[in-house]
Amino acid sequence: MPTTLTPDIFFLFLLPPIIGEAGYFMPNRLFFDQLGTILLMAVVGTIFNMITIGGSLYLIGLTGLFRTEAAENCPDPELTGFFNPYNSTIMGLVEPESVLPGCTDPGLLETFLFGSLIAAVDPVAVLAVFDEIKVDEVLNIVVFGESLLNDGVAVVLYHMFEAYCEIGVDNVTASDLGLGLASFAVVAGGGTLIGIFVGYLCAFTTRFMEHARVLEPLIVLMFAYLSYLTAEIFHMSGILSITFCGITMKNYVEQNISEASSTTIRASAHMFANIAELTIFLFLGVFTVTGKDEFGEAIHDWNWWFVVCTIAACIICRVIGVILLTLIANRFRIKKLNWTEQFIMMYGGLRGGVAFALVLLISEEIAPHAKMFVTTTLAMVYWTVFVQGITIKPMVLYFKVKKRNESEPCLTERITNRLMDNTKTGLEDILGDNSEVPMKFRNWYKSFDEKFLKPLLLRDNKYKDPKVMETFESIQKEDAIQFIKKQSMVESVEKVKTLNAVLAGFKKTSKIAQSVIVEDETKDSSSRTGYDNKAYYPAPDEVIDASDLSMMTLNSQIPVKAEDSEDNKEVHLDGGDKDKVQ
Repeated sequence: MPTTLTPDIFFLFLLPPIIGEAGYFMPNRLFFDQLGTILLMAVVGTIFNMITIGGSLYLIGLTGLFRTEAAENCPDPELTGFFNPYNSTIMGLVEPESVLPGCTDPGLLETFLFGSLIAAVDPVAVLAVFDEIKVDEVLNIVVFGESLLNDGVAVVLYHMFEAYCEIGVDNVTASDLGLGLASFAVVAGGGTLIGIFVGYLCAFTTRFMEHARVLEPLIVLMFAYLSYLTAEIFHMSGILSITFCGITMKNYVEQNISEASSTTIRASAHMFANIAELTIFLFLGVFTVTGKDEFGEAIHDWNWWFVVCTIAACIICRVIGVILLTLIANRFRIKKLNWTEQFIMMYGGLRGGVAFALVLLISEEIAPHAKMFVTTTLAMVYWTVFVQGITIKPMVLYFKVKKRNESEPCLTERITNRLMDNTKTGLEDILGDNSEVPMKFRNWYKSFDEKFLKPLLLRDNKYKDPKVMETFESIQKEDAIQFIKKQSMVESVEKVKTLNAVLAGFKKTSKIAQSVIVEDETKDSSSRTGYDNKAYYPAPDEVIDASDLSMMTLNSQIPVKAEDSEDNKEVHLDGGDKDKVQ
């Protein structure tokens, strides 16, 4: 059986191109303006979804709804102490390993482990869908930023609960919970710092590549992938690392490399990301049909009640989480998230390849219901991608959600934004207001960037505000292209008019001069011979060039018009031409 999709293939080869391309081409200003809302939805929202989904599935499981084995195939519950030996504090005569998974309900840590991987919104699915529906920039960056960052949160939570499952529910202490939260902060923060450092290192490298332009795209793509691998080697968040590496390096790399290299990076990054997305969903479909475990057995265990309850819990918890968190976020936002935008945020909670790759890492030694989790995750991915993903565009059209503008920001808009930033900063200093924390941080970083980073990382540090100059240069380029197109059209029209005039002149001349006598100076002047075109082959010195013929016709006093089809104009011939007409 050929290998289709494994966690190593997914996390090492398929996920980095997608996340790297999204981070590199992310609108930095918009992302950091909405960073508070994004972090609230990504961190707090993911933890909330994990607790509510896992807790609700555990409570439903206590009713025995998820058991699939017949009663005669299961041991007496009194021998095991409780109905669920994996959560029990009293163990009876029957060993838990000998109890079939269908005879028991998922334990508390099992459901939290499953909730940690199924709670996160997947960036692969969100990218594929939101690129199609083209919603407003703010809504798009909030949902996409959440999906980008909460994958790192989900991976950390998954590994944390995987360790708890190995320890056992009875052995988990308060110190273990504290260490888990501390590891969450270390893994997320460490991955972010590694990405920023590698981004600066890439910018510094491209500064000295003026004489090796052909290698610039390779260096940029290599450093982005290097940030991901470095973070994974140190057990940090590779997703956050490659995201912030792309965000960091773009500000400096684009000013160091050539325009051809920039175009190559854009095209190749989009191509690799699209190939990875296609491969992920292709492998998902193949694995659904041919999925086997390490022993060659079918990896699926279909449980109707668990699948239905999981889909319902994910939808309900997503709705509750978005309502509560946007209620908190709107208290601090200038532009509030309205109900239609909140609905798209609820409806856009898609699951995809990250959840499926994580569920494949679960072994039956730490989670006896691992096969049921695999099948349920596939069902959840299909539900969100096909049902929600297909119907979200009609929902956007029905609720008339604001669409984003496809054009780039104009020069006036960029200058106005800079003016308003400085004005708000001055007013805050006068009033003593500190509500605009992102703007203060942006101003501090811009000052630090001007003094230290740009002189170190840029080859030609010419402009204080490169974004404005970039917009101005793009406008100049567009104007030049339009001018060249206009001039070429004018020249083409003039050439067509000249050609039509020549052809019309020949038509009118041919109607008057029915035959032309070709006279050879070597022959007797009294002998005149007419030749048919098919029988006459002129000597090389008798051939008249087409351009000379056109000029001869135009120089003759023949008033012609290209659009005249009737021969109703008087034709004037000069003396030289009259002698040749019979």
